[in-house]
Amino acid sequence: MTVSDDFSGPDDFSGQDDFSGPDDLSGPGSSVPDDFLWGVSTSAFQIEGSFTAAGRRPSVWDSFPAFEGQDASEACDHYRRYREDVGLMRSLGVGAYRFSVSWPRVLAGDLAFYDRLVDELLESGIAPVLTLYHWDTPLAVEEAGGWLNRDTAHRFAEYAATVGGRLADRVAMWIPINEPAMVTLLGYATGQHAPGKALLYDALPTAHHLNLAHGLAVQALRSAGARAVGTANNHTPAWPAGPADVPAAEAYSDLHNWLYADAQLAGRYPDSLADRLPIVDGDLAITSAPLDFYGVNYYNPTRLRLPSEGNPLPFELTDIDEYPKTGFGWPVVPSGLSEMVSLLRNRFVDLPPVYVTESGCSYPHSLEDTERIEYLDGHVEEALKAGVRGYFVWSLMDNFEWDSGYSQRFGLVHVDYATQRRTPRASYEWYRDRIAR
Repeated sequence: MTVSDDFSGPDDFSGQDDFSGPDDLSGPGSSVPDDFLWGVSTSAFQIEGSFTAAGRRPSVWDSFPAFEGQDASEACDHYRRYREDVGLMRSLGVGAYRFSVSWPRVLAGDLAFYDRLVDELLESGIAPVLTLYHWDTPLAVEEAGGWLNRDTAHRFAEYAATVGGRLADRVAMWIPINEPAMVTLLGYATGQHAPGKALLYDALPTAHHLNLAHGLAVQALRSAGARAVGTANNHTPAWPAGPADVPAAEAYSDLHNWLYADAQLAGRYPDSLADRLPIVDGDLAITSAPLDFYGVNYYNPTRLRLPSEGNPLPFELTDIDEYPKTGFGWPVVPSGLSEMVSLLRNRFVDLPPVYVTESGCSYPHSLEDTERIEYLDGHVEEALKAGVRGYFVWSLMDNFEWDSGYSQRFGLVHVDYATQRRTPRASYEWYRDRIAR
């Protein structure tokens, strides 16, 4: 069920009288719908830098250990160079830019930067698609319990109301929380990401609190006049290694896929996990607040087998070695994208319109990046085959890749971190031509 059944993306956006995107995104002989939304994505912590500008508060990621001791204090210097970066998007021809707002900046009262960014996008004919939270929890919030603390969901709703009150008249699409599964699994269960807690199944309360925060933020954004509100969940087809491993794949899919989609789209939790969650009466009506669109972040499938002796989990990840790999070692399986969209449609009969809100790959060194072009070409074709409404490439430019620092490069645009020079890769030219067709 959606709030606005006729919502089809930024073409419906009426908050800015002179807003306009590309008139026709399809060309002769193209199978691309006229209203298909081409976009690029980034996140605040990974590109902005300027940790101390305008009194920004510390984030849990500011000093979290990364590759070779690197940090994001400068990153891509986007906070100061955003006009140059919007110019790159304008030349690329995208219809939308998905970015995130820094909660630590907003705690310090700095919304002026996002005012400027949104206005620059609109002047360039690019629809702003705003994510409220892309993992950069304020340190003070984490020290008060972080996502293990139910109160964080209410603090997040206050933050959503603040940002919505300032920008709802100009932002086309809203995403409260990016990939809550990764916050729970990597941040609290295994400790690979900030805040670095290795709680395994004791991390599960964070999943419910993230879902609750999502629902409360949807309500706050609606009250602020937000035009279209959705989500961006990371999804992966869970493949059993063999017939005996089906229970392992199902257990992993419950954790990675359905723990969030079920709560947000159907007001329920998988039976295998519900008893482990701190649900209060009325919570699931909040987590399942109706959405205008559903965002799928897709990178690769996952293969599972039954756990080996001593493993406390009901599954174990195993390699998918029959496909080529990205520089990050992820298998390149474009068909997994349409497979995942099909799984979602089969599970949720009232699934809102689907957008691919992230999809991309890291190939660290080349500017003539044939592999990235092949990756994007295959995934765009699968997105079209799946009948989604839009595709956002991760990422516009190279950035600080969390615990991997600057060792991985996802960008259509190469960034020389020593000079901050931006150089479009061959994939940038390919994507520009694909959009123009």
